[in-house]
Amino acid sequence: MTILTDKVAIITGASSGIGKAAAKLFSQAGASVVLSGRRSEELADVVAEIKGAGGSAVSVTGDVRAESHAKKLVETAIEEFGGLDIAFNNVGSSGAMGAVTDLTLDGWDDTLRTNLTSAFLSAKHQLPALINRGGGALVFTSSFVGNTVGFPGMAAYAAAKAGLVGLVQTIAAEFGSRGVRANALLPGGTDTPSNAANLPGAASETRGFIEGLHALKRLARPEEIAQAALFLVSPAASFMTGAAVLADGGVSINRT
Repeated sequence: MTILTDKVAIITGASSGIGKAAAKLFSQAGASVVLSGRRSEELADVVAEIKGAGGSAVSVTGDVRAESHAKKLVETAIEEFGGLDIAFNNVGSSGAMGAVTDLTLDGWDDTLRTNLTSAFLSAKHQLPALINRGGGALVFTSSFVGNTVGFPGMAAYAAAKAGLVGLVQTIAAEFGSRGVRANALLPGGTDTPSNAANLPGAASETRGFIEGLHALKRLARPEEIAQAALFLVSPAASFMTGAAVLADGGVSINRT
């Protein structure tokens, strides 16, 4: 499978979970990948795995909330591989949780910085590089939370993820004439290390409850969400832009 041959892609949150799965999948599809994460050792392991399979990858350790990191990722793509065609802006965190009346301003601000402001900073620096190559594709990991479902205690996360859809729509409208496509990917519950760490109380009982919210009665594997991201950046999605694409196992429509 070489649908991304000669393409260069940035993937954030690439040291584990969906980002790691996407890094490996995009590489298998032919792309050279620039990987971002905060954990240098884990990121280096992903790069080594990709290179060991014959792919091309480099990593840049840093915090996506910093504009300097967003800029460095694009500079690295250009310096190492000659340009940028694709970005999967995947970083996210549940952040501060609690009733609206209990949230602190600092908690609210930090959650929005991690989930929304980081995406804006990424896009700000990625777009000129995409335009330089005659266009390209951006995908942002949003969520069904704040789009089709409201969960108590997740106001900051929901607002940030809903804001991503608005950002995507505006990018699509502003830069579509220059060959840029932008879409939001809305996963359901996904079996990632970070989600496992966030399960409160008796993990097995909580997991069973969360699985039951989905029509498919299970969580997604990271590779399944990565496949959806690959579709959105591939030529198969060439007429898709400004969309909020659910890959949520039916959690948005399930009532059983």
